[in-house]
Amino acid sequence: MLNEILPPHIDNTYRGHRLALWLFAVILVVKAGIALGTMFNGRAAAQTADGIPLESFGAAGAAAVVSLFAIWGLSQLVLTVIGVLVLVRYRAMISLMFALFLFEHLVRRVIFLVRPIARTGAPPGLYINLTLLAAMIVGLVLSLRRRADLPLPQ
Repeated sequence: MLNEILPPHIDNTYRGHRLALWLFAVILVVKAGIALGTMFNGRAAAQTADGIPLESFGAAGAAAVVSLFAIWGLSQLVLTVIGVLVLVRYRAMISLMFALFLFEHLVRRVIFLVRPIARTGAPPGLYINLTLLAAMIVGLVLSLRRRADLPLPQ
């Protein structure tokens, strides 16, 4: 399994299940949309998608949260661009990218458990994140499955 996540040769030969490629592409589109939304419309993303009551933070606090959302969006966009590069040119790294996306997502959840943010209501971002988490787990498992039509790498 380690050879699938960290392939000895980084080329465009993908050895996992083909459905994982399509799932990876969908995840990239969703992550790009989230990244761009938080970068360019962070206030709305914080209030609607994440249920953060910015009006209770004061002007400086709300501005800081919106700025942090923009910075987080940029980091997500960078990961997404790397994912697009992997999908187009270095498909041997698909499993690694699924693992990295999962790691980032799970560690972010742990950080929010340790450092919770006040939220109002049941924001839809939770359901989008749970769907992404499930898709990333399924994609990782599928990407680790070897296709029988390809020889083992030397």
